[in-house]
Amino acid sequence: MWKDFSMMQKASIYGQAAGAFGSAYGAYSQSRSQASSLDFQAKIADINARQSEFVAQGELAKGNQQVASLTLKAGQLKSKQKATMAANGIDLGVGSAAEVQASTDIMKQVDKKNIELNALQSAWGYRMQGSNQSSQAAMSRANASGISPTGSAATSLLGGAKGVADSWYKYSKQVS
Repeated sequence: MWKDFSMMQKASIYGQAAGAFGSAYGAYSQSRSQASSLDFQAKIADINARQSEFVAQGELAKGNQQVASLTLKAGQLKSKQKATMAANGIDLGVGSAAEVQASTDIMKQVDKKNIELNALQSAWGYRMQGSNQSSQAAMSRANASGISPTGSAATSLLGGAKGVADSWYKYSKQVS
C-alpha cells in the first residue's frame, strides 16, 4: 500500500514538472504573440502617419489650387471693372475708379490669405495626427522590444520548479 502511495506521489511530482514546462511554453507563446501584436500595431501606426502626411500635402495643394482660382476670378473681375469704367469714359488712375481697383486687389489678398491659412491649419492638423501616429509606433516598438518570451518562459519555469522542488522535498522527507 505504501509503495502505491509512493508511486502516486512520484507521478504527481512528475505531473507537476510537466505542468511547469507546459506553463513555461504557454508564457513563451503568449509573450511572443504580444510582441508580434505590438510590432503589427507599430507598422499600422507608421502607415497611418504616412497617410496623414499625404493628406496634409493634399490639403496644401488644394489651397494652392483655390488661390489660383481666386487669382483668376479676381483678375477677371478687375478686367471687367476696368473695361466698364473705360467704356463710360472714367479715368482709371484717379478717384473712385482707382479706389475700386485697389479695393478689388485688397479683397483678393484677404481671400488669398484666408485660403492659405485654412490650408495650413488643415495640413497642420493632419501632420499632428501623423506625429501622434509616429509616436504610437515608437511606443509600440519599445513595448515590443521590452517583451522577452524567453524571460517569460524562464520566470514561469522557475515558479513551477519551486513548486516541484517543494513537493520533492516533502516526498523525500516522508521516504527517509
